[in-house]
Amino acid sequence: MAVPETLALKEMQDTLTVEQKEYLAGFLLAVAKRGPTFFAGHTADGRITADPGSVVPNAAAAAGQDLWFGTPTDELCKEECWKLQENPLDMWDKLLAHSAENRFPEGADIFRFKYHGLFYVAPAQDSFMLRLRVPGCILTSRQLRGLADMAEDWGAGEAHVTTRGNIQIRQFQPKDIINVLMKVQSLGMSSRGSGADNIRNITATPTSGIDPTELFDVAPMAQALNFYIQNSRDLYELPRKFNVAFDSGGAISVVADTNDIAFIAVRVPEDRSIPAGIYFRVQLCGITGHKQFASDSGLLLTPSQTVAVAAAMIRIYIQNGDRTDRRKARLKYLIDRWGTEKFLEETEKLLTFPLMRVSVDECEPRLAVDRQGHLGIHPQRQPGLFYMGAALPVGRMSTAQMRAIADIADTHGSGEIRLTVWQNLILTNIPAGKLQAARQALADAGLSDSASTFAAGTIACTGNRGCRYSATDTKAHALELAGFLDERFKIQQPVNLHVTGCPHSCAQHYIGDIGLLGTKIGGEEGYQVLIGGGSDERRGLGREFIPAIRFEDLPPVLEEFFRLFEEKRDEGESFLDFTRRHEIRHLREMLSIKEQA
Repeated sequence: MAVPETLALKEMQDTLTVEQKEYLAGFLLAVAKRGPTFFAGHTADGRITADPGSVVPNAAAAAGQDLWFGTPTDELCKEECWKLQENPLDMWDKLLAHSAENRFPEGADIFRFKYHGLFYVAPAQDSFMLRLRVPGCILTSRQLRGLADMAEDWGAGEAHVTTRGNIQIRQFQPKDIINVLMKVQSLGMSSRGSGADNIRNITATPTSGIDPTELFDVAPMAQALNFYIQNSRDLYELPRKFNVAFDSGGAISVVADTNDIAFIAVRVPEDRSIPAGIYFRVQLCGITGHKQFASDSGLLLTPSQTVAVAAAMIRIYIQNGDRTDRRKARLKYLIDRWGTEKFLEETEKLLTFPLMRVSVDECEPRLAVDRQGHLGIHPQRQPGLFYMGAALPVGRMSTAQMRAIADIADTHGSGEIRLTVWQNLILTNIPAGKLQAARQALADAGLSDSASTFAAGTIACTGNRGCRYSATDTKAHALELAGFLDERFKIQQPVNLHVTGCPHSCAQHYIGDIGLLGTKIGGEEGYQVLIGGGSDERRGLGREFIPAIRFEDLPPVLEEFFRLFEEKRDEGESFLDFTRRHEIRHLREMLSIKEQA
């Protein structure tokens, strides 16, 4: 019997099981490739059917192609094959065995361990790094003390705040990983899904709920989405990593436009096409390592819709993202292939409510961002209370400092600590009468609530002391450069220095006033130098200024650059505006920049 029309077979899929659908998809693929064929299969009662609509195996044809999320298994990239062979979430017994034998993972298990937040970082260090989830970037003093105990008992005696507002602790040995994971759970925290192909830490504006200028407290949204992920096993099946951010629309940014999905609070005034009120714009496909900011999708959501829309969008990505080429697997490439409107239409099919398309012109512009509002002392929306932003040099805290910060939070505040995507932290709910004591306690811990111009804006990835991908010692170099420039210049404005060790761009070098990308030059550590990057209302990708320079030669070049800035800038002009006003060729000529081989 000839095969019925393909359309008729597709209409049947709504009534089939997942296994039946995969079989039928393989059958339809064969039809498309070879044209009409013949069917003979055995039913459960032993009879022979010629009807392919019976969805029994066709004994008169070659075996159907196995599929993994709609992709033939022989086309999968190696990481997808690893996930297909063994679900990384189902390896607790293997973790126990490695701990009992004090043994590091090998091969595909190095990748699978990342699903539990455990990164084997050899050859940089023969140890594990643990990355934690801190939803909404909010910690309690109890949690910070517990992490300090963990770092002291089993790790390197320090912790690092990351550019996603979470914490990493290094130098754990295999024998201790079960103790570490149990300790994390006892603190009410999690490391699951903090690495590999997962939804990374859900960020929120670090001053959510306390900023007098914000439009909406978004911290509960970040925490709700995190809980939803924890309770949805299928959301650990992404083709690649995925970033989500919630921006309160206030004075402090969370750099939302560098995320795959960004929800940004906006106000719709009176006399527009929709009722006045607070809504959320949705931006899509921020991936600055691939030289792209998130762009407005046209959607306008009520606050109550945001978490559900995030869940639907992530599921559409899981079902349709590329699993054959890691370089083309991020959300950006699915939307490049489909277009934004098709992506929104597919998302809407998973929702019980329609999506509202509203022009961004219907909304008031976002409030200008205070680039250093995450540092220093600022009044909260709660009368008589203040928050204090503390500078952590390149995000690093010793265990003694972690305990001191927890004590300050308890003694002078409400026991709450906010982490920021600039690798600093904020202490909240401090009464006016306790501010001076809190500042002194912070100073006694070797920290400050303010920072000099360059140190305040310096961000660095882990670097080659703890990451095998990094070409350079980014944290040491960042501190050296910031100190060098702060000794020589007193520029009363923010200048952001982003130092990253490899093209993964964990420190987002494309959006810094100065961005450094690690490289090797004749076997020595050096950098590509970019200038003029920014985010939010100053968004722009940095332009290549120096293709390659040895690190030892970089400080005097930057010193000359800032002297030129001081001499040639217009009155009140920022360093960012100065670099954007000039052509790269002109700046190179003024500084006599020559490329190094």
